[in-house]
Amino acid sequence: MRKIIIQVGILLFLSAILQAFPQEKPDEKLFFEAKILVFDKEWESAQKRLEELIEKYPKSSFVSQAYFYRAKCLQEQGGKELEALNAYKDYLKLRDRSPSLVEESERSIIDLAADLYKDGKRNYLEEIEDRLSSSNKVIKYYAAFKLSYMKDKKVASKGVSVLKEILRKERDNELRGRAKIALLRVHPDALKDFEEEKYDSKMWILNVRFYKIGEKEPYFKLTIPWALADLALGAISEEEKAMMKEEGHDLSRIIEELKEVGEFVYRDKDEGVTIKIWIEKK
Repeated sequence: MRKIIIQVGILLFLSAILQAFPQEKPDEKLFFEAKILVFDKEWESAQKRLEELIEKYPKSSFVSQAYFYRAKCLQEQGGKELEALNAYKDYLKLRDRSPSLVEESERSIIDLAADLYKDGKRNYLEEIEDRLSSSNKVIKYYAAFKLSYMKDKKVASKGVSVLKEILRKERDNELRGRAKIALLRVHPDALKDFEEEKYDSKMWILNVRFYKIGEKEPYFKLTIPWALADLALGAISEEEKAMMKEEGHDLSRIIEELKEVGEFVYRDKDEGVTIKIWIEKK
């Protein structure tokens, strides 16, 4: 009898311990299994877990995030751009959506719409154009930057007004630099309306040539407007410049030498290469 009482006491004790710790719910278990699969880039398996969660537990607190990660899984699988775009739109319709995930969803829709447009589905350009008027400037700016990469300059120019808005309103140098590069990508004269940009009647051109030592003809050459090159060089962080300097490439010295004498020559005897960089008007 005493033995039975002890066993019952042990069972009650264990029961109390189990009740003290909340048990993992099935919807929670499915969600975290899916998150692990997402982390491991097992997109198709993760998608199936998320769809099971959405179907079986529509009132779960994890459903909102499940919609977002399902869209991400579709996007990452490739070949499912349209399905992924619609999945992100489904997420944006939810009431309990997260502001940070809304921004990420909007950027993904812009990326997917651009891919669909390039594949010949021209009507998806509207998805990007619509976001040029977004009340969220992060989304609006991202749409303008994306348009600047379009090969059709008429399409690319649709984002010009937003890019110029960045130059008028923003004070962040990195953001302004990106806007300038995007404008130059659309058209070399896109910056002429801004007083801070001084253009001569002739354009300054940056030339880069790589020669094998002893050969007259370069095996690599690059010719671009100096305004574009200067912006790109200015976008390199101080940390990256310091790393380059440690490797023997003092970028600041190269830029100063180009500005002062218009030419820089570097010879690497170990690699057997001569690099010639110069600026000229055309």
